Amino acid sequence: MLRIMHPLATTLWIANVVVAVAYVAWDIRKTPESPVMKWAFVIFTAFSGLAGALLYFWACRTLLAGPHERYVAARWRQVVGSTMHCVAGDGLGILVAAAVVAPLGLPRAVDLTIEYVVGFALGWTIFQALFMRDMAGTYGRSLKQTFLPEFLSMNFLMAAMMVVSTTLMSAAPVAEAPAEPAFWFVMSIALSAGFVVAYPINWWLVSRGLKHGMITVRPDIPRVEVPEPGHKQAHDTAPTWPRLQTLVATTTSLMVLAAGTTFALVA
Repeated sequence: MLRIMHPLATTLWIANVVVAVAYVAWDIRKTPESPVMKWAFVIFTAFSGLAGALLYFWACRTLLAGPHERYVAARWRQVVGSTMHCVAGDGLGILVAAAVVAPLGLPRAVDLTIEYVVGFALGWTIFQALFMRDMAGTYGRSLKQTFLPEFLSMNFLMAAMMVVSTTLMSAAPVAEAPAEPAFWFVMSIALSAGFVVAYPINWWLVSRGLKHGMITVRPDIPRVEVPEPGHKQAHDTAPTWPRLQTLVATTTSLMVLAAGTTFALVA
């Protein structure tokens, strides 16, 4: 476990992230994806390095003949966009909060609470509700429509992040200091794990038209989405939440979050 905290390992990770971010930031300029999704891909790649660049390459960058709209309509690509958007916004808030509160020596429970609140607030009010307000019509309506999808996704993301970061930081306490490269290395790994764990709930949300995925935008041309069958094209009207499935999804997300929190507090 300690070997992955070796200075050489963290240096190689940083180099990997720099190269991956440079590639995505340069290449995505000519991809007809929405601006917020472009920023989200760049931010997510800053967390995940080569894995993020590969996700962009296979899920968003058009590789086959045909329009971008058709290429990204595959469900798995839509879900990649949905999950990545969540991890970029929530993860950025979590990372900033963790870096700020870590030197304060606060109780672990307080640290985690601040990270959750800041991460969720940034992801929900800015990355989701504000940047996607055109899909809902108004910012207020967007806040209402994006709250539960963001809440469900955030719970899975945070649970995985807590388990991974706690495990790695317990093995290498040097990673608890934001001034150390190991801190950023561990948080990157933890947020990447959060993407994996949050992917299934985003699949459910996207498949029922409760959350957006990839969005094609072309200058001077009205946006035309080509969703898969059964997928709602936009949030012009409030989506209908299946009550029983929503109850199960919400309960499951809270149980996963509670399990991750318990592990982080007692490990």
